[in-house]
Amino acid sequence: MKYRIKKETKPHLPTCGKYKAVAVHPQTISSKELIEEACDGRSFSRGEMISAVIRLADTIKRHLQNGDRVRLEDWGLMKLEIESKKVDNLKDFRAKKHIRGVRLHFIPESKDGTQALYDGITFVKDKDYKSE
Repeated sequence: MKYRIKKETKPHLPTCGKYKAVAVHPQTISSKELIEEACDGRSFSRGEMISAVIRLADTIKRHLQNGDRVRLEDWGLMKLEIESKKVDNLKDFRAKKHIRGVRLHFIPESKDGTQALYDGITFVKDKDYKSE
């Protein structure tokens, strides 16, 4: 996994002005590309895979929007979490005013204290990036 060193620029953070590693994402893989790769050498067709992926994505989305957690075996758990402003008094809280948004949380599957998703990752500095 490639990384770059960047300076924290958010003045409200206590780490402002310090340096941190950030991941480099050289490409985005589309669902079409994933389907092609998953179908390679398999007995099911591209159309069958597309249909299955769309149906699975729609089902996962519906469950997440209903507040359910979704666990995909050997991969991890997904859930939606609410981000909201804090209020001093419970009676002052208004959803439309204080809820800022929703975030997807993904927790990788863990077995025997290790997470297979992270196994084998090595870190390489992005030599093409010109730092400050």
